[in-house]
Amino acid sequence: MAAAPKLGLIAGNGKFPFLVLDAARAQGYDVVVAAIQQETSPEIESRGAASVHWLSLGELSKLIDTFKAAGVTRAVMAGQVKHKQIFSAIKPDWRLGKLLLSLGTRNTDSLLGAVAKVLADEGILLENSTALLEPLLAKSGVLSKRPPSAEERNNIEYGRAVARQLAAYDIGQTVVIAEAACVAVEAMEGTDAAIARAGELMRSLDADGKASTLSRSLTVVKIAKPKQDMRFDVPVVGVTTIATMARAGATCLALDAGRCLLIDGPAVTQAADAAGIAVCAE
Repeated sequence: MAAAPKLGLIAGNGKFPFLVLDAARAQGYDVVVAAIQQETSPEIESRGAASVHWLSLGELSKLIDTFKAAGVTRAVMAGQVKHKQIFSAIKPDWRLGKLLLSLGTRNTDSLLGAVAKVLADEGILLENSTALLEPLLAKSGVLSKRPPSAEERNNIEYGRAVARQLAAYDIGQTVVIAEAACVAVEAMEGTDAAIARAGELMRSLDADGKASTLSRSLTVVKIAKPKQDMRFDVPVVGVTTIATMARAGATCLALDAGRCLLIDGPAVTQAADAAGIAVCAE
């Protein structure tokens, strides 16, 4: 009997790695997990992987040695690694240190792209992170029961224009708009934190009790980068994002069809419907 094919999984935080692990196992792969100590949930140990190896975010050589020892030649990177974590107090090994010194810019694309090249040079091909999860990618059209209003449509149009400029520089993938005014832009803090900050800003406008000309209704626009590399940093939205939007007073969510992952599947739109939030993708 032929041995099962092997797939390496570089696991960050959140549900994304678990979805990839489950899908890969369902398709007959033996999954070798490289779990990041600062990010991955310990639950990964009990999800049926062939093996789980814990390493620090800075241990690029250990990652390569682990996969090589296990006979891994194909790998997937799934789950968020907080941008601020990358530039925190981690101690890079010699290989990652050399890579960091070679970068002209230290944004996500340049860093992870360089890591992917190092892996490829070592015979480990990094594949699209959504390859096993195509059904969870946002479909084109209105995904919620309620379509966006005329005002929300206007916000989406403006928000997409702003977000594409930001994404081109790999600053962030999310903007929060109110009446065609940009209230918040995502940077290292992540999508949910940017949405929460927008809600706080809007509430602060009411603090003095004076009327404002700016509508309190927020529209969240989350896009892929113009040249999105589907191997890493793919836009992800889950039920927690919808809950954060509801708390912040956001009423509409716009996504990129086919390039944004609904990490909780249909539960995302169900939560949006329960909160009266319009969701669309194009």
